[in-house]
Amino acid sequence: MGREPDLGKAAHQVGQERTLDHAEHPLAQKAEEGQLLIADLADAFAKIEATTRHHAMSDILAELFRKGREDARILPYLLEGRLGPPYSAPDIGTDEHRLAQAIAAATGEPEAEVWRLYKERGDLGLVAEALMPPKGQATTVQEAYSLMLRIARTGSYEEKVALFSDLLRRVGGREARYLVRMAQGRLRLGVGDATIMDGLSVAAVGDRSLRPAIERAYSFCSDLGLVAETLFSAGPDALDRIRTAPGRPVLSALAERLPSPEAITKKLGKVIVEPKYDGLRLQAHKDSDKVWLFTRRLEDVTHALPEVADAVREQVVPRQAVLDGEAVGFDPKTGRFLSFQVTVRRRRKHGVEEMEILYPLRYYVFDLLYQDGEDLTHLPLVERSARLRAAVRESLEGPIFLTPQMVTDDPSELKRFFDEMERRGLEGALVKRPDAPYHAGARRFNWVKLKRGYQEGLAGETFDVVVVGYYRGKGKRAKLGIGSLLTAVYDPRNDRFRTVSRVGSGLTEEEWVQFREMLDAIETAAKPRRVDSELSPDVWVEPRYVIEVVAGSITRSPRHTCGKIAPKDRGYSLRFPRMSRFRFDRRPEDATTEEEVIQLYHQQTTSESKAA
Repeated sequence: MGREPDLGKAAHQVGQERTLDHAEHPLAQKAEEGQLLIADLADAFAKIEATTRHHAMSDILAELFRKGREDARILPYLLEGRLGPPYSAPDIGTDEHRLAQAIAAATGEPEAEVWRLYKERGDLGLVAEALMPPKGQATTVQEAYSLMLRIARTGSYEEKVALFSDLLRRVGGREARYLVRMAQGRLRLGVGDATIMDGLSVAAVGDRSLRPAIERAYSFCSDLGLVAETLFSAGPDALDRIRTAPGRPVLSALAERLPSPEAITKKLGKVIVEPKYDGLRLQAHKDSDKVWLFTRRLEDVTHALPEVADAVREQVVPRQAVLDGEAVGFDPKTGRFLSFQVTVRRRRKHGVEEMEILYPLRYYVFDLLYQDGEDLTHLPLVERSARLRAAVRESLEGPIFLTPQMVTDDPSELKRFFDEMERRGLEGALVKRPDAPYHAGARRFNWVKLKRGYQEGLAGETFDVVVVGYYRGKGKRAKLGIGSLLTAVYDPRNDRFRTVSRVGSGLTEEEWVQFREMLDAIETAAKPRRVDSELSPDVWVEPRYVIEVVAGSITRSPRHTCGKIAPKDRGYSLRFPRMSRFRFDRRPEDATTEEEVIQLYHQQTTSESKAA
């Protein structure tokens, strides 16, 4: 199927930008066979916008990938409105004011007219489409992508406007609609990773049977562009050669829930028990002196945590390594850990030195995924733990520490360990099967978390839910402009967010106002395409922000879509939910799943039956 890609290329190389010859404009090229025109991409985007069915979307994507195999590396990025994989995509950096200037320059219309139409239609993409001719020059996706990269990389706002207006002059109205939305960060096609993976499978083998292999490859590289390029240039068998490598974050392994130490040891037998820190999940990647630090959200925070990056160079013995762990704020005066909300302040891009002094970190490492050219994820945990202990030089000053472990099959010992962790101000315990491999991106019973709420029925149980809309509020809340949030859990099989609760408590008045301003920036005119809801909030928003809520119980509900199959079915909802904190470290796809809610409901009813 063509040449085999070099899977060892630098992780942050997302495409080769063509050298721009001033004598011949780069967009005056002719599309080669297997390359898409930007008009073809816009046609596919329009078809996707015309449907809400997951399978229909993936079929449209399959046809797009079949036509544009030469563009396979960049199509997944563009479908999600980015210019690269999530951990290294450059920001186009073009706000609505400069986009309005670019549209005016490209069309010859006064800028005031652009703003008038924007106010009328509420979408700069639609404004560009209305002002541009319906057809433009034959411009390839590769060429448009290269110029968008150049726009992102230039530091001059004047040059950004000039380059973007130059691009707009050469495309038709429909293409302009989507290019402007992409530049504004508002593409919002409703296409997520799962839909793209289904589309890749259908394009390659005619059905969705290849989805597990595609998903496994993606879990080890977090780069759907690399996965697509590998699939179409080297075939499905080559997907297995995409493995862990420094510089490409691995999707984090996730833990299931069980209600008690007795239930855990009964299901898992002999286990390795570790403290469950309430910090920022952090992967540390080392390749000689080069270090990357990635959050669970696939965000590169190396610049924000310089002391951790320096410690990786000094305390990690192998030349190459990928470690998984938890960064936790620590007060050396009191010897106490800081709260999660304090720890995540370290993600700031500015004032890094001041934050390092105010909120020092400890990085507790608990897994070693890669070492000097060898992928270790397939090895049993007990072997990875042994290698980890040989790979890290511990120091009393830290800041890198090995996570302590205990091995037991005795529920009473597990309970004592858990109680001790709680006394130290930690969340609880994380219990792991010694023989388990590292299941990247998967939630398995190889890891089980034990928290206080699990042992007290469901009272105090926490859920990570995605905000999909809000209600404006009444009475005292009317002045705030927001009264409650509509939240959802994630259905990974269908790449949908299904509503599970309205949350109206847990924030101060000032916090409500701040959150409303954040949500207004991602407001959508209609229900987001990946959201299943029978409720209609006053304001719909893109499913971007994850919050943690504490709930009293789970109940059946005719109003919420979580767990609802047929129209007459009852769904599931959280009873008495209260927001406890923002989860800026979570992607929307990392939220509590629909299946988790259903499992917990059955655990709850079983416990209630026994109590009765």
